[in-house]
Amino acid sequence: MEEKDQERPELKWLDTTTQLLDNRFRIPGTEVRFGFDFLIGLIPGIGDVVSLGISGMLVTVMARKGASGMVIVKMLWNIFLDAIIGTVPIIGDLFDLSYRANRRNLELLKEHYEEGEHQGSATFVVIMVLLFVIGIFISAIYLIGWILGTFWALITGTT
Repeated sequence: MEEKDQERPELKWLDTTTQLLDNRFRIPGTEVRFGFDFLIGLIPGIGDVVSLGISGMLVTVMARKGASGMVIVKMLWNIFLDAIIGTVPIIGDLFDLSYRANRRNLELLKEHYEEGEHQGSATFVVIMVLLFVIGIFISAIYLIGWILGTFWALITGTT
């Protein structure tokens, strides 16, 4: 019980921060809420980078507070998805209104602390992602080589 009491102030600080980023304001006459993350994201280019940086800092704080490797991977996925879709004009901004990656990450951390969920290492997931990235890299090199070879054959008239 004492350990949970020590965690609560940390979760309260993170809750306040995510509240500011994701739910601080409400569009009058609606139930639609948004925060500074959405507002910053409206600035083309720079806003998405700043928003990604703030979300990354929150994940770093959560990792320092004892989140497991699996929780961190899930949090990074939320940020990645938010960042990628957020770069699409208008659609990304609308997505930011509903997705709320920071709030999702806080919920993951609460589930980890209070309910014991998302335990374990993310080694398997990280290895699979690395293998996938290596596969894409090798495929890209092969494709570039094939295109250059085809282009060379067309220029020189050889088959």
